Amino acid sequence: MVHIIDDEEGIRRALTFMLRKAGFGVTSWANGKAFLDQLRRLSDGCVLLDIRMQEMDGLEVQEAMLAAGCTLPVIILTGHGDVSTAVAAMKAGAVDFLEKPFECDDLLRAIERAFDRIEQAGQVETQTADASLKIAALTSREQEILNGLALGLPNKTIAYDLGISARTVEVHRANLMMKLRVRSFPEALRIAFAAGLGA
Repeated sequence: MVHIIDDEEGIRRALTFMLRKAGFGVTSWANGKAFLDQLRRLSDGCVLLDIRMQEMDGLEVQEAMLAAGCTLPVIILTGHGDVSTAVAAMKAGAVDFLEKPFECDDLLRAIERAFDRIEQAGQVETQTADASLKIAALTSREQEILNGLALGLPNKTIAYDLGISARTVEVHRANLMMKLRVRSFPEALRIAFAAGLGA
């Protein structure tokens, strides 16, 4: 089951059509409050959660889910992606962070990871050890930059704090992503948080 929370009806309809065609059960909600009111009665599955909504934004809905002990994995959807929002969502446990418009294949891969997380809930210690090994392969400078990114700091702030140029930060960021074998910023954040960076 995939639960969609988005205040744009067109998005809900398009996602519902696409996901049902891919074989998923779907429920959709026009706002976070309506979803949270039904939280105890929901089927297991994952949540596609829009960030910019009236009344409660996506991060507030995510916080309320955590406070209620809800462990459904969350995928954040937004048309207004920025580093600090990505960091906040990932720190709160989001599986992925997709910027609209996104490719259908990217969404399906994120949903697959969400269901993998449900299956692997008992393997947190293994993930932490794997992440720590990956981080250990980075240079100390790359670790400092990844830690800054995990704290939600922009490149310019990291550069200022480390006494280097913003361009040098970008080069180290590209190198560390290559060493971590990740293709996206959220993937790098997942490894960083699993290894305890950004605390």
